[in-house]
Amino acid sequence: MTDLKTVLSEAVATAFAAEGVDKTLARVTPSDRPDLADFQSNGALAAAKALKMNPRDLATKVAAHLEGHPALSAVEIAGPGFINMKLSDAALSQRAREVAADADKAGAATVTDARKVVIDFGGPNVAKPMHVGHLRSSIIGESLKRIFRFRGDEVIGDAHFGDWGFQMGLLITACGDEGIADAFMAEGDGPFPSESPVSLADLERLYPQAAGKAKEDPAFRDRARKATAELQAGRAGYRALWQHFVAVSRTALTREFSALDVTFDLWNGESDADPVMEEMIADLKAKNLLVEDNGAQVVHVAREGEFRKKKLDDGSVVQVPSPPPLLVISSEGSAMYGTTDLATILDRKKSLSPDLILYVVDERQAEHFEQVFRASYLARYAPEKSLEHLGFGTMNGTDGKPFKTRAGGVLKLHDLITMTTDMARERLKDAKLGEDLTEAEFEEIAHKVAIAALKFADLSNARTTSYVFDLDRFTSFEGKTGPYLLYQAVRIKSLLRKAADQGAEHGEIVIAEQAERDLALTLDAFSAAVSDAYDKRMPHLVAEHAYRVAQSFSKFYAACPVLAQGHEATRGSRLSLSAAALLQLETALTLLGIQTPERM
Repeated sequence: MTDLKTVLSEAVATAFAAEGVDKTLARVTPSDRPDLADFQSNGALAAAKALKMNPRDLATKVAAHLEGHPALSAVEIAGPGFINMKLSDAALSQRAREVAADADKAGAATVTDARKVVIDFGGPNVAKPMHVGHLRSSIIGESLKRIFRFRGDEVIGDAHFGDWGFQMGLLITACGDEGIADAFMAEGDGPFPSESPVSLADLERLYPQAAGKAKEDPAFRDRARKATAELQAGRAGYRALWQHFVAVSRTALTREFSALDVTFDLWNGESDADPVMEEMIADLKAKNLLVEDNGAQVVHVAREGEFRKKKLDDGSVVQVPSPPPLLVISSEGSAMYGTTDLATILDRKKSLSPDLILYVVDERQAEHFEQVFRASYLARYAPEKSLEHLGFGTMNGTDGKPFKTRAGGVLKLHDLITMTTDMARERLKDAKLGEDLTEAEFEEIAHKVAIAALKFADLSNARTTSYVFDLDRFTSFEGKTGPYLLYQAVRIKSLLRKAADQGAEHGEIVIAEQAERDLALTLDAFSAAVSDAYDKRMPHLVAEHAYRVAQSFSKFYAACPVLAQGHEATRGSRLSLSAAALLQLETALTLLGIQTPERM
């Protein structure tokens, strides 16, 4: 199914080629002056300069080729050589009918060549509660997973938990010191207790204590490092205790992800790459990539001539490789964060053979992924350019710094969801919405409003930017918010239910009024919005489109009576156009991971 912008782009490209002009210059965009035209092409200006022609003369020749095109009602030249194009009502009507009839894609096109894509997102650490810092990765990753799948790719979402690093050694050592896991401290093969010696509350208490102690007590830190190495080497008691850490943490992680409607195809952790670790180390050595560096083993990833200046403690400045070497094996003999990431790429190559792996991780990890990706390419674990780090900005408080509690601590994700749901209840009651619903129905809607508020607040911003979290504004039913979009969707559903109750039938869409044209043009733009979001890895482009659909429908509804329309054919056309708007709005919201209620 082809959108009208693409149809016109192809027509203008053909016209340019007929005049001996490079097709790539025939770019068609929505008009800067929608009161004058629907689309425009400014390519004649650049082409004429290269050909040393008058741009208006060239534009006139190109426009002559477009005369009589079935999708156009008018083609005009403006200014020094702008080509303005106005779509015919017939073309808009046909396009709106296509959208209405496309229950699966709502008018969006799919990719020509589907790929197998792994999206690595979520990434919380075992034994630590999820906090607001995990929100963006979860929300953005889930939306990208849906967008890529919607476009036709085979997509595998992997949570990739942090469950194999130094934090595990810290916890094992802390449990041993407190005497709450003595049975697991013994050497030998066990057996070991099947019941967990720790609760989630224990882990939440022990980890920050142990992390703080490791900074102040070198002896404790060394014991924790040794415990990490022994865990990774296969010490049975430590492995059994670690499995309890994972199982206890998994319960809480599942709760938070479920509340956000975030799902994974793989619930893997760093530890799942352990079976290929020995093979990988041997392979890196065989390829002369693994070298010793002050007792540790590293892979040098900087290319020849890549350096940066580093200031030493004595004030002197030296040149060091940039990016720095990837640390693979520490001087204590344990695998590092980069090691497990590298091994995970190898494991995915062997088990999944993906064409592309996307990492939705905080922008502050950019250098780490540059190191890992370069090492992967050097070792031939992944084809060049098949690994992408999709960094993102932070969710900030009104002070412009990463969002904190009033006491200055990191806010738990569960508490954020609860806080937002409480505010959603107040908003619904203030707006007198949901008064005729049962308590259970009301609570379900309050949760959907809360999640819509959180997700749209995040996804309406470009992935690469930071944004200020304003709970009061984000939960409003007015303005550019998730609750506003839900309200508009519910409003259309109410209209369609009333039409059904009155026996009003849907009819063939026929575009005639300006508000109908504007809505049909907005619906046509969905395919480009999804395609751009896919190509640029930017879900905010879908969020922007969803908001435009809601606005366009609101203007259409105000200007064009639907049920009050006495002419049966016009009423049927507008009902079908309303249904098409709902279909596309809900489709766009689904791509953002937002569910719409049936009523409020």
